[in-house]
Amino acid sequence: MVGPAVAERLGLAFFDRAIPATVARRLAMPLEEAAAQDEKAPSTWARLARAFANMAVPMAPQDLGAADDPDKFRAETERILHQIADTTGGVVLGRGAMLVLAGRPDVLRVRLDGDVESRVARVAEREGLPEDEVRAMQRETDGARDHFLRLFYRVRQDDPALYDLVIDSIVIPLETCTELIATAADAATGTGRLSP
Repeated sequence: MVGPAVAERLGLAFFDRAIPATVARRLAMPLEEAAAQDEKAPSTWARLARAFANMAVPMAPQDLGAADDPDKFRAETERILHQIADTTGGVVLGRGAMLVLAGRPDVLRVRLDGDVESRVARVAEREGLPEDEVRAMQRETDGARDHFLRLFYRVRQDDPALYDLVIDSIVIPLETCTELIATAADAATGTGRLSP
């Protein structure tokens, strides 16, 4: 909700679901497989299969595709993030962008946070869903993202040192969050390019 609003406010593209679609195209894998891998760490079995495939033993699985190699998916995602930052700029949601694009003067790294139960209640009300269903989705999404970042980048997504700006989106209304981020992006980068 805030990401698209910030993109609109800055006159930039919003990148969320377009990234796994582009990765799928570049790796010649079905979109469904790309969506399944997006921001999810590989299972232990998938990593073992990849390790065996790289060993020179006759019984090892051969010819594993991109869907079997999460590192290829991650590397292609990183290439796309750099391409966005190097060209048009934009607002990127997730994908480890705060790490991949760290240190660039034209990127503002933002985290929206807040009390989990309050976030669950807000989404449940806005979407008309039961709170227990939203809570389960929140746990699954946050858990998958955190596992992905710990496995590939050895960080936790809630580490404030990874961000230039952290906002409690429960205390601060979402419309104000949008304005704060847009103002910070203009002030910090001078280009309007940012990565929440």
